[in-house]
Amino acid sequence: MSATNEPIVLSIEDGLARLQLNRPEASNGLDVPLLRAFHAALMRCHAEPTLRALLLTGAGKNFCAGGDVKDFAAKGEGLPDYLREATAWLGFVTQALISLPAPVVTLVQGFAAGGGGVGLVCASDIVIAAESARFLSGATRVGMAPDGGSSVTLSRLIGHRRAMQFVLLNQTLSATEAAEIGLITRVVADEHLTSVGDEIAAELANGPTLALAATKRLLWDGLGRSVEQAIPDESRTVSELSGTHDAREGLAAVIERRAPNYEGH
Repeated sequence: MSATNEPIVLSIEDGLARLQLNRPEASNGLDVPLLRAFHAALMRCHAEPTLRALLLTGAGKNFCAGGDVKDFAAKGEGLPDYLREATAWLGFVTQALISLPAPVVTLVQGFAAGGGGVGLVCASDIVIAAESARFLSGATRVGMAPDGGSSVTLSRLIGHRRAMQFVLLNQTLSATEAAEIGLITRVVADEHLTSVGDEIAAELANGPTLALAATKRLLWDGLGRSVEQAIPDESRTVSELSGTHDAREGLAAVIERRAPNYEGH
């Protein structure tokens, strides 16, 4: 996918989008051109009616090292204005990932660092990491603060105390440690990262699309509301889904003891 100079590479086939960060020479560090392209690619995914899953990866040795610190340093006194734009685009990207109806599967090799790397991990639905992967916030180490929505999502995922330790002490987590505290979903051998990611993304793409989208929305919305607020939405959603082809197919498959054939409607 990365045989191009474009900072983002996107392909969509058979309902599965493959989106790759493509600045391997900069450890996929986030600058404004990449973030703009990233958001544009996600808008294409939002507009694709047949999309059923998205697989997010990073080219090269590292998934994403966060903001491009060399690019930042070169801005001199203009850095505050530049970062105002960059963080706004990163926020748009984060919101687009979370609000995308299709499940987002992210693969992490090397480092996921900064508000970019960690923020993208936190905004994903399923995160698979190679055994050698590492996770680092790093923002306070360069005199800044977490961004990419991670000031909220990180605490919701791993808890307030762990989040404080992670960001204030710039703790580097191994993939195993990240899985143990709930930052990521699963750890696999380095050589199996791509194949496992493809398998999970394909499983989701072949699943009951409307039900997966509704479930994703309910769980993300649930982070900011009470059980009392969630229950009516759950009831309405389940009732609506029950009238779909995939719901009828799923029930029939259970009764007939066979694999379901979901069609996404």
